[in-house]
Amino acid sequence: MHINTLSATHESLQAPGMPEPSEAELTARAISGDGRAFEVLMRRHNRLLFRTARSIVNDDAEAEDVVQDAYLHAWRALRDYRTESRLSTWLVRIAINGALGRLRRKSAQVIPLETAMADHDSDIQSRLADAPERGPEPSVMREQMRRLMEARIDRLPEAFRLVFVLRAVEEMSVEETAQALRIPEATVRTRFFRARSLLRESLAREVDTALTDAFGFDGARCDRIVGRVLAKGLEEGWVLPAPSSMPD
Repeated sequence: MHINTLSATHESLQAPGMPEPSEAELTARAISGDGRAFEVLMRRHNRLLFRTARSIVNDDAEAEDVVQDAYLHAWRALRDYRTESRLSTWLVRIAINGALGRLRRKSAQVIPLETAMADHDSDIQSRLADAPERGPEPSVMREQMRRLMEARIDRLPEAFRLVFVLRAVEEMSVEETAQALRIPEATVRTRFFRARSLLRESLAREVDTALTDAFGFDGARCDRIVGRVLAKGLEEGWVLPAPSSMPD
């Protein structure tokens, strides 16, 4: 399939005052070779595909490569796309296959998503490492929370991580997720429940650690308070022996 001229901007697909083209209309135009229609489809699905790929390869740059390859594959295979299924489901499946293929080329030990076990408690616990350090500045709290969540999600087992991203982050339905991953809906529910449970446990440990460190009383603060009290005491006539004369 050859891409028609891309000289026009993608806004030209939508006439002034008219609603945005539907996915079906854009898909039909893309199948006929309209590159601008395909561009709009890419922009609509970019975040979904990136998050899907990122949940598998655990690397931003590699995820971008996976998404790019997925779009190129989709463009070449558009004529084989069956319109009874959602385009997003079809694209997600292409991205998943590409990401898993990339992992398999890196390591012969990678287990395909469809055969990943749903419950490996010992492996799960070992993956939930401590989150990155946090700073005290209120202005960065939201960014720290985002990074903490991303770090925790990254440490979920692959089968749970991908289901969680599609269900919780992308807000896909159980049915859509099952179709995209080609697994039973019951498996989607089980993995999503386990992923949420693991994240709650992980974040609870983080909160416990944070509470232990809350209202920190470091050496400088201790010295400052003691110094002020002693200064007041001297004003009131306290007798302070020299340090060398203090009992052990």
